[in-house]
Order: sequence, then structure tokens, then C-alpha cells
Amino acid sequence: MYPSKVQEKTVHRICPLCEACCGLELTVADGRVKAVRGHAADIFSAGYLCPKGVALKDLHEDPDRLRMPLLKRQGRFVEVSWDEAFAEIERRLPPLLERHGRDAAALVLGNPSVHKMGLMLYFPRLARALGSRQVYSASTLDQMPKQLACGLMFGHWLSIPVPDIERCDFLLMLGANPVASNGSLWTVPDFRGKARAMQARGGRLVVVDPRRSETAALADEHLFIRPGGDVFLLLGMVHTLFEEGLVRLGRLASHVAGLDELRAAVAGFAAEQVAQRCGLAAESIRRLARTLATAPRAAVYGRIGTCTQEYGTLASWLIDVLNVLTGRLDEPGGALFPKAAAFAANTAGAPGRGRGVVVGRHHSRVSGAPEVYGELPLTCLAEEIATPGEGQVRALISIASNPVLSAPHGARLAAALDTLEFMVSIDIYLNETTRHADVILPGLSPLEEAHYDVAFPQLSWRNHARYSQPVFDPPAGQPPEWRLLLRLAAIVQGLGADADLDALDDRQTLEQLHKQAGPQAQAVFEAVSSWRGPQRQLDLALRSGPYGDGFGTRPGGLTLATLLAAPGGIDLGPLQSRVPEVLRTPSGRIELAPPLLLGDLSRVTGDLERPVPPLLLVGRRQVRSNNSWMHNLPVLAKGPVRCTLLVHPQDATRLGLRDGGLARLIADDGRAVQAPVQVSDEMMPGVVSLPHGWGHDLPGTRLRVAAERPGANLNAVLDEGRRDPLSGNAVLSGVPVRVEAAG
Repeated sequence: MYPSKVQEKTVHRICPLCEACCGLELTVADGRVKAVRGHAADIFSAGYLCPKGVALKDLHEDPDRLRMPLLKRQGRFVEVSWDEAFAEIERRLPPLLERHGRDAAALVLGNPSVHKMGLMLYFPRLARALGSRQVYSASTLDQMPKQLACGLMFGHWLSIPVPDIERCDFLLMLGANPVASNGSLWTVPDFRGKARAMQARGGRLVVVDPRRSETAALADEHLFIRPGGDVFLLLGMVHTLFEEGLVRLGRLASHVAGLDELRAAVAGFAAEQVAQRCGLAAESIRRLARTLATAPRAAVYGRIGTCTQEYGTLASWLIDVLNVLTGRLDEPGGALFPKAAAFAANTAGAPGRGRGVVVGRHHSRVSGAPEVYGELPLTCLAEEIATPGEGQVRALISIASNPVLSAPHGARLAAALDTLEFMVSIDIYLNETTRHADVILPGLSPLEEAHYDVAFPQLSWRNHARYSQPVFDPPAGQPPEWRLLLRLAAIVQGLGADADLDALDDRQTLEQLHKQAGPQAQAVFEAVSSWRGPQRQLDLALRSGPYGDGFGTRPGGLTLATLLAAPGGIDLGPLQSRVPEVLRTPSGRIELAPPLLLGDLSRVTGDLERPVPPLLLVGRRQVRSNNSWMHNLPVLAKGPVRCTLLVHPQDATRLGLRDGGLARLIADDGRAVQAPVQVSDEMMPGVVSLPHGWGHDLPGTRLRVAAERPGANLNAVLDEGRRDPLSGNAVLSGVPVRVEAAG
């Protein structure tokens, strides 16, 4: 007799590999993924699937993914038990803190953390337990300018308006490529389909970008702009609105502060004055402003290209200034604030007024960079480690982070990491950063953990709530990441590696509830006592959130149990107007003219006449390589070489480059990388582009697929000292370079 076929089953899962958060339908059998499809009944993504979703199978089965802790002995990593790994941490970390103080240990959090519920909800507990001001994350590589600008304008770091693309008639997009990214600080799966639907009903998409990206190719109009020139374009548009009497605040008139101050601040930025600096004709600048002001329903959206430049915060601010001045903010078809079911600070507390945001509560020791949103710029980490003196960083805990590749001048950071007295990494790979660790604690496969997107419903194109159960049981004895963080917190608090983590979790949860629920804390705690860890935090947040059951006071409201019964999620409706309820500024109004931002305009004035360098460098997003660790997944790594230097034909001729040949990309200080040339008229003349996240040719890693085609590291030629002074964000775009034929 033939053996019977192993029974297959269908399970549903939210994809954790990019901000689109698409719903997946997985066929599994015998502990393996047999197929991955889009989940047609998912209320948010409606069956859409990009190549990254299919790669979830490769990630789960990747033989390079770590399954046991690694401990470095005599320069070599060996597998050890979990108890051995934590015993080593307890032996070395607390004495270091005792000798040098809490700021001698730094924390760095990477992009994949935002896709892990346990890491998102329990990292703050570790940070509080450690008590160090040395906190870093990937946010200061690509998004802190937007968070700072929105915090100053609307009162909270995550009160970020997003385009209401379902009802929009005119969408102006700067420095964004959502066809490749599926949105960024705007969770919008299948942007291409939504944009085409907008165009089919008569709407228009205009993209401003130094490259004719995948999104620009889809647009009704594409305009080239000099990298770093967005602030000049936006100021010219704002000036045009005032000069031509096109300001229409509409319903928001009584909710806006600083209009006169703003008008005075932009007086010196007429379209004719800024045109040369941004590379657009003055008439094009005025036409964009007029179209935005007169279209029936319109919005402006900007993303990574507007954040990763020297005026990142100003550009991010001016985008929403345009939305406000044209009456597009908080209106259907314009830019609206999502209303998340859980974890959104702008749905909690008294509506309409709050404490606002504060920056610069402390500064980095070496460069004096201000703290923003509790973080210091990631580009300061190397100097904080390498510079002797009081407060020098001597230990590091990295969590799902690879800054040796993702941050500028990774070679300097790598050298600094080698001088640390102790380093712990929580990561699924032995990569370019974790190779420097003394202990590596591997997390679970995403398919072995429950999933709820903590942050992205606060940025989503439509209000919703979805939850995924684990697809597979975790390996015996392997703890989830939230317990790793809790155990580290117990060690740095002096409770020891063998502390009762459940009791610690209970105590910390009750302390949190006493602050939020007062005398009702014990009753609320008991109402969610059937859950533990992140699931308990999620049930608390859902039930106390704007759609929740209020712990029985609002029958039919959301709970974790209701999400469990809805594998396709629960639709909470289209985005709605939320002003003034969403505001958390001290004035209770939208602050159009924050003094911190007005003060930075003097830099722009001084830059108006600055000569434009002959060649500028920008990065680019690619749908198959959202992050560096995706290069180790065969389904994403196959196909043509993607780490290419895009060069316009005119520049190729001038520089003696040929399509398919090698070029050297050279920084001001002589640092250089080599990459194959791709000659393409999709680039603006005078601009070259290299994708980020590559450079897998460093020794001591265990990324076999990525090492087959390592690519060139864009960040190797960038200067870690170049930052937007307001947000601390790294300048990754518009950087002067030289290019020459190699070999």
C-alpha cells in the first residue's frame, strides 16, 4: 500500500515583511508551507500579494536562520543552551553597568521590530529597566523628520495624516514610490490598483522625483527635481498660495494657529527665486499650487526622498502645510488621520488638547545632537562608542538591527563595535552587525508567533483590525521574543536571569493599569487574565480603544476574542474627519508655524544661491529587497542583478561609462564602492541611484544566498556626520559624489 498523503490545511496570516501588511492564505502540511496566496477575503488587502509574501516560506525554512543561542568563545560562535546564554549575560552586563553607569549601555532597534508584536510591546519595558539615554533606532534613517513635523503640528509623533486615495481626485507625490513599497508611513497594499481606480474616475497622479520610478511611470505626470530640492519647491508653492489668494482653510479656520507667522516666513521664497535651486520652472511650481488649490478633492504626500535629505523636517512640515492651506487636511478625498483600534495615543485621554511633543531633553555626548522622541541619531552611535570619557558606550543590545549595512559609514561603526566590552543581539541571523556580538539570542520564525500590527493601523488607508494566530508551534524550549526582552529586563534590574517572568509581567501590567484605570485596575486585570504577554496587552488595548467593548460597558465592541473569530479581519470603515478630536497640542489647534521650524528657514535662505554639484546620489526602493535580510531569501534573490548604479545616458557618455560595465562611486573623502552600470533615461541628468541594503561581502556572516551576489553598499560612501539638524535623521539623498569607470 502507498502511504496516505499528509493532510493539508489552509491558514490565514498577516504578512510581516513590509508596511502593506497584506492578508495571506497559506497551505501547510507536515510542518511545512506548501503554497502562499493572497487572502481574497481579507478586508484590508483583498487578495493582493507581492513577491515578499511568497518569500515568507523561504524565511521560515531558511537554513541560515538561527534556532539556538550563539556564544562567542575565543573568537568563534558556538551553540549553547538558553540558560548558558543568559548566564553569560548576567555574568558580564550588570557588573559593567555597576562600574560605568546606565548610559554605558546602548539600545538599538531595527526595522523588523515594527513587524513583531512582542518586540513592539516589550521593548519599552526593557528600555525603562535599563534606564539608559543611549537609545537608537532605524527611525533616524528614514522617518523621524515626518514624525517630528507632525508632532509639532498636531501634538503626537504618530498623528500622521495619509491620503484618502479612495475618494481623491488629485494626488501630488514627492520622493515616494508606493508601487514598490506599498506605502511608507502610509499602509496601502496594491497602490497600483488604487491609483488606477483613481485615474479611471478622472483623478490625476503627479509624481515629483529625480527618478522616473515605478510609481512615476504609472503617473499622469512626472516632474524631475534636484535631490534635496523639495523644500524649495514646497516653499515656492506655499508662497504662491498666499500671493495669489488661494489659501482656503475652510472648516479648519478656527482650529489653526500661526497663519500670519507662516505668511511672513515664506515671503522670500517666490517661485521665481526657488526655481533654479529645485530644478523646476517657476511656472511649473505655480501650476502645481493652483491645481492643488482648485481640484475638487486633493492631497499631497511625501515620503523617504523627502525625509532623507538635509531639510527633511522642513519638507515634511511643508507637505502638511500645503494640505492645510488648501483645505485638504481632515477632509474626505484629502489627507485624513486614521483611527486605530488599539495602541494609538491620539485616541486616548482627553480629546482636542494635550501636552504636545518636546525635543532636546538631552543631547548626544560627542556631537551634541538633540534627543527626539526618546532617541538619539543612529549616526551618532559609532562616535559614542569610540570616544573615551565619561558616558562612553561600552555595551550594546541590538534588536533586529543591522546598522553596519543600513547606516552611513558602516565600516566605522563595525570598527567601533569591535571595541565594546560586551554586546548582545536578538536576531534571527548572523549578519554584518550581529557578527560583533558576544551573545546572539534568536527570535522565532514569524510563522511561530501571533501577529497584530501595533503601528501600521495608525497609518492605514482604511480603518481596520486584524489578528493572526501562529501557523506552527515553536520549537520546544525556544522562548518568544517578548520573554527574551523581559528576561533581559530582569537581569538589568538586578532580579537575575532566573527571575519569575510571569510574575514580573503581571506586576508590570498591574502598575500600568493603576496609572490608566485607577481603582478599576484590578478588575480590568482580571478581565484579561485568560491571556498572557503581548496577547494580554492587545486585549487591553482593543477593549479600551475607540471601538472596544469597554470591558463590558459597550456590548458588541472589539476584543481579542472577536478578532480571533474573524480570520479576514474586521472592517472599521473609511477614514473620517477627526479635527479637533485628534489634536494633542497644548493650544488645542494645528500649529502651522512652530518656532523650531521657522528658525531653520534661515538655512534655506542661505542655500538659495548655492551652486548645485555636478553629480548627486540618491538611493531607491525595490519591491524584492525592502530590507537587507531579504537578500538571503531565494525567491527574492533570484532573477537579474538588482544592485546597479542607474546613470542617465548623457552622464554615462560624459563619464565614460557603458551599460553593464563597472563604475566606481567615490565620496568626498575617497571612500568608494564598485557597482555595475545601468544606463537609463529614467534618471534625471546629474543624478545617479544605487539601492540601499546591499554589501554582503563582509567576513564572519552566515548569509549564504546573499553572499552569492553581495552588491555594493550605498551607505559605505555616505557621511555619518551629515544630518538634518532638527530630527537627527541621516542625510542619505542628494549627496555629492564622483563616478568613474572602474578597471
